Amino acid sequence: MRKSILLGTLAVVGLGGGAASAATLDDVRAAGQIKCGVSTGLAGFSAPDANGVWQGFDVSVCRALGAAIFADPSKVQFVSTTGQTRFTALASGEVDVLARNTTWTLSRDADLKFTFVGVNYYDGQGFIVKKDLGVASARELDGATVCIQTGTTTELNLADFFRVNNMTYEPVPIETNAEALQQYLAGACDAYTTDASGLAASRATFADPENHIILPEIISKEPLGPLVRQGDDEWADIVRWSLNAMIAAEEYGITSANVDELAKGTTNPEINRLLGTEGNLGAMLRLDPAWARNIITMVGNYGEVFNSTIGEATPIGLARGLNAQWTQGGLQYSPPFR
Repeated sequence: MRKSILLGTLAVVGLGGGAASAATLDDVRAAGQIKCGVSTGLAGFSAPDANGVWQGFDVSVCRALGAAIFADPSKVQFVSTTGQTRFTALASGEVDVLARNTTWTLSRDADLKFTFVGVNYYDGQGFIVKKDLGVASARELDGATVCIQTGTTTELNLADFFRVNNMTYEPVPIETNAEALQQYLAGACDAYTTDASGLAASRATFADPENHIILPEIISKEPLGPLVRQGDDEWADIVRWSLNAMIAAEEYGITSANVDELAKGTTNPEINRLLGTEGNLGAMLRLDPAWARNIITMVGNYGEVFNSTIGEATPIGLARGLNAQWTQGGLQYSPPFR
């Protein structure tokens, strides 16, 4: 779910087809929807529900764009992408934005010609094993078989970890998360490694989650976030500040329940600017003055989305941790709305 090892090939794609139109917003408006690249299905983050409607933490980024641009969070076409196809889909214009647990790296900025607009989840690579394997640490996996997704540098992180700890392993390559889980549960590998959040999401779907352990080691930094093609700063700004609006709203106590009341005006100029009752921030993005208010009303603030999709009260059960607001000891922090 992370850094592609096919940098040379993808760089060609990025350079050839990745230069964004300077009018992505106009193209999106003409199409009447945003084309959003998501995963092939990861519980809590991006997956279709029983009615085929995409739901989840990453999905909310795309819903927020629908609310900001069309005042309608349903104006999104979701496109499933794998670890190998996601960058080609974005570079070629098949999707307008990628929001599917993708790690921000230098090579993706500079070589693949993408622009990451922020971090919506701070993560790290971990391991899951069956309880009956009898290990409590990744440092006890010497000689283990490990399922890894192709099209990512999960392999490189894994190789580094085992080399540093003077251990050996046998890789079991797979293409999608669903295939990885199938192989892991069938016993084709002793452990599966990917983002720790993805492991928690996957474990929540198991028939016997209590019999599977996510080991304590986090072996990499994985700042996950939405990205767009380079070449259209206006579009990057719209995606960036839509995410920032959700983060800032939580910090200022603006929720889907009280946003209409606060939109009547407050003594806090930052809140007033965010909600469009002062200034002209919407016009700077070629959006309606109520763009951010629509996001909060129709999608929710960052905390509301986190808690309802992947938080501790959900089957995924993730604590806020690094993803708490900066005022609560976390890393989530929005630049000022001014």
